[in-house]
Amino acid sequence: MQSPPDFFKTQYWHRLDDGRVVCDLCPRHCRLRDGKLGACFVRQAHNGEIVLTSYGRSSGFCIDPIEKKPLNHFYPGSSVLSFGTAGCNLSCKFCQNWSISKSRKIDTLGQQAMPEQIAQAAKSQGCDSIAFTYNDPVIFLEYAVDVAQACHEEGINSVAVSAGYICDAPRIDFFRYMDAANIDLKAFTEHFYHKICSGHLAPVLDTLLYLRHETDVWFEITTLLIPDENDSIAEIEALSHWVFDNLGSDIPIHFSAFHPDFKMNDKPRTAPYIVQRAREIAIKNGLHYAYVGNIYDEAGDSTYCPNCSEKVISRNWFQLGQYAVDSTGKCSYCGYQLAGRFAAKKKAFGRQRIPIRIS
Repeated sequence: MQSPPDFFKTQYWHRLDDGRVVCDLCPRHCRLRDGKLGACFVRQAHNGEIVLTSYGRSSGFCIDPIEKKPLNHFYPGSSVLSFGTAGCNLSCKFCQNWSISKSRKIDTLGQQAMPEQIAQAAKSQGCDSIAFTYNDPVIFLEYAVDVAQACHEEGINSVAVSAGYICDAPRIDFFRYMDAANIDLKAFTEHFYHKICSGHLAPVLDTLLYLRHETDVWFEITTLLIPDENDSIAEIEALSHWVFDNLGSDIPIHFSAFHPDFKMNDKPRTAPYIVQRAREIAIKNGLHYAYVGNIYDEAGDSTYCPNCSEKVISRNWFQLGQYAVDSTGKCSYCGYQLAGRFAAKKKAFGRQRIPIRIS
């Protein structure tokens, strides 16, 4: 087996006159002396350039239902081989994968797998897709792109679960190889992004606009609702209006309930009615597909035909029940074309979560 390189050369950086190297991958633009790591922990200044230190290394592999990403309109009921590395380029105080995304220990990257091995594992396990998740794949762009290319050669889709915090040029290169994405729109105020995530809202909106208007990538949006931080009626109204006006009515949006974690253990869990209210606001403002997450609500997690209002895909957590769409996604009741990507027959992977090792 080929061993992962300690330092993998990257493209998006430039040198300063004072000897520092600037990383141009994301809007943080870390300025690094030789040997120093960026805020993401995995990109490092090394011999006058920026290298990736996590290529071929993973925090673990698991087979999940595609709905867990969450993607409700991308081959519903199918299985996806999920994995991540370590580190993140945002610093969200509420991070619910903080043991991975905030890791500063190399032993987090305890599993090794080169791109071809991952593609073969996904194929042998019968997975329709692979997903870069648990931490943000934009920080290991080169590894993710190579894995996506290897998977495409085996007829396997690539899914990015990302906060969309990336600069213009690498954004093009990254999403060129993605078939689907779920973009974490953490809030709809600059104050929230600056105070709680150490980032900015505008680059994330730019990513959403790019995906909608300049690519064929299927994408959905997730917003985690945190009590008294981003869950007000006014903010959900503004978010819904922006999505409708700029992305259209067919982009699915997921509103998920927060639970105390990482540096926000003082906050209460999000009440179910807050999540359900957000879904209702989105629908009222013209969005065809709005969902709830992290609460039990079969009605709020199911898909309805925008034309005849019949329930066409029912979900009980990640288990599909009723499935009234054809192979192209047309409603079985009225023939309306639902937005998304659909398989020739119903998939039924269900709620399973199967950890695997790749060797």
